[in-house]
Amino acid sequence: MKKRGLGLFFGAAVAGLAALTLAGCDKSYKADNSGEIFHIYAWNDEFKGFFEKYVSDERAQFVKAADEKNEALKPAVTHLNGKQVKWTIVPSDNGGYQKALDEALLANASASDAEKVDLFLAEADYILKYTDTNYTRDVAKIGVTDFSNIYGYTKEAASSKKGEVKGVSFQCCPAGVIYRRSIAQAVLGTSEPAEVQKKISDWTKFNAVAAQMKEKGYLMTASFAETYRAFSNNVKKPWVDANNNLQFDDQITAWMDQAETFMKNEYTLDAGVWDDACTKEMFKDGKAFCYFGPAWYYNFCMGNAQDKEKGCFGDWGLVEGPAKYFWGGTWMLAAEGGNNDDLVATTMNAFINDYDVCYKLVEKEGQFSNNQKANQAYANTGKGNAFLGGQNDTQLYLELAKGIKFQNITIYDQYCNEGLQNKFQEYLKGSVTKDKAMANFKDYLSVNCPDIKL
Repeated sequence: MKKRGLGLFFGAAVAGLAALTLAGCDKSYKADNSGEIFHIYAWNDEFKGFFEKYVSDERAQFVKAADEKNEALKPAVTHLNGKQVKWTIVPSDNGGYQKALDEALLANASASDAEKVDLFLAEADYILKYTDTNYTRDVAKIGVTDFSNIYGYTKEAASSKKGEVKGVSFQCCPAGVIYRRSIAQAVLGTSEPAEVQKKISDWTKFNAVAAQMKEKGYLMTASFAETYRAFSNNVKKPWVDANNNLQFDDQITAWMDQAETFMKNEYTLDAGVWDDACTKEMFKDGKAFCYFGPAWYYNFCMGNAQDKEKGCFGDWGLVEGPAKYFWGGTWMLAAEGGNNDDLVATTMNAFINDYDVCYKLVEKEGQFSNNQKANQAYANTGKGNAFLGGQNDTQLYLELAKGIKFQNITIYDQYCNEGLQNKFQEYLKGSVTKDKAMANFKDYLSVNCPDIKL
């Protein structure tokens, strides 16, 4: 589940955003269930897979196909409550997903039944772009009213300024440090999570361990940007202030200083977090001590570590690390103009209030669900995660989820976060000076987010 390229469609950006915000649809709508095709927009197949296995009418076939590892058993078309489900999957690279989605939402009121968007997905870095517009609807009006089981920040993230809840997330995404047990043993003399956590419980200790890793021939991380989210998720001020001025929080500059030092001391690589040079260090012969991420990360981004021949399945552990943070998450939002409101509500309720579905997301899919009871119940079983050497990661995520706050977030975050990393990478690679890299970052924002005052 690569969390990259999630463009905000800002090129025509602000105009498009303004259109979404101001065009206005009559909010005195009534539930509409006249559609014959349930249309869902997404950027990859992750949610589609969960929907098919746990919500669709054909779910038993999908579960059987997964259990038997027989793709031929999967039906070509799925349904929900007898209606056909249509998926529009647009890769998110270069802003493709959001551009296509925005165009679809703008046309939704007059679109044909087959093209009308009923449900669409959004992520934390840009969800605010949609929640405060008239192109998403208050889900309480279509039958999603019980939010007692979810984590509070996921509701806050999907709410308008007026307090209308526009959608729900099927995940809660507290994140930590995923480390190689064998490397920890070789360098730190211990591989157990509790002891490793003591060694890297703050940034000073983390940086000191990086030096130890270098001395023994290892990398602390495999990407200069590996620690970025642990810093950026703890900012005290947003990227853009109330007057649209760009501002750099101390956490952002602290990350830049660390990245520069790590590169200078050869504690890391100049690779991006999704680059092959970074992910190849997940193989058994890799030298990287740790990666940063939530449950979805090692399930969807650590395929090299799980490779049967070259991987190191079971040689990993999970700890909180030097800072509490969360990363990502996928929200389901209800599109204004859709005509399958009951199916939208059924889908949303399944992923937050159906205990069995949420429990299976944890048990079968390695997710940390957005249902507190299901997560707690699985943690209480004491079952371990084989990928993590038998560690019960759900129990740790329960602790890490406490106190997650959705704050200091703006509609520009995806461009600011990824733009800074990409332009700073040019400096770390030696292609440009530091001053030029920062100038390039601002030029990038001027093109993609022209209303930010630089």
